[in-house]
This record gives sequence, structure tokens and C-alpha cells, in this order.
Amino acid sequence: MKNHVQQTVIALMGLLALGSLTACNNAKSPDAAAKDIAAADNSAAREVADAQRDAQKDMSTDAYAVATAKADGDHKIAIQKCETLQGHDQQVCKDQADADHEAANANAKAAKVARTP
Repeated sequence: MKNHVQQTVIALMGLLALGSLTACNNAKSPDAAAKDIAAADNSAAREVADAQRDAQKDMSTDAYAVATAKADGDHKIAIQKCETLQGHDQQVCKDQADADHEAANANAKAAKVARTP
């Protein structure tokens, strides 16, 4: 019985060794390797370009948000200053503040569009 177990173990070890030899990775042909390398390079380039485009979009969104927040803040300050005036002067001042606010928002939007690829 002991010999039978030993023979079985040796046979299994032999099969495992044979299986591991046939499972070795074979080198790819130069043409196949070049094709795979080119495909990986193209994929990596696309991923980098996508990431850069996303980062640029985020930056333009952040710049737009900052510009519009500044325009809103400047408008509030200008309106408060207009409140110190009376009558016609106050209305002219508010109209100018509104026009400046619209222009600042338009400039922010134009800058955002210019930065978007």
C-alpha cells in the first residue's frame, strides 16, 4: 500500500511538472508585440487626453464660478453705494451697476467658452 501511495504521489508530481512546463508564457512574435504595444500606447494617449480635457473643463468651470461670484459681489457693493445717492442719480447709478454686472457675466461666459475644447 505504501508503494502504491508513493507511486501515485510521484505520478502526480510528474503531471504537475509537465503541466507547469507547458503553461510557460511563450514570447510573442515581434509583429504581434509591436501591434499590442501600439494599441496600448494609443489607449494611454487617449486616456491622458481625456484626463487633460476633463481637468481643463474643471478649471474653466472653476474660473467661471469665480468670475461670476466676483461679478455678483461687485454688483452688490455697487448697489449699496448707489443707495447713498438720491433720486435720478441713484437710478442712473443702479442702471450702471446692472450694466457692469451683465458685462462681467458675459465676459466670464465668453472666457469659459474660449477655454472649453
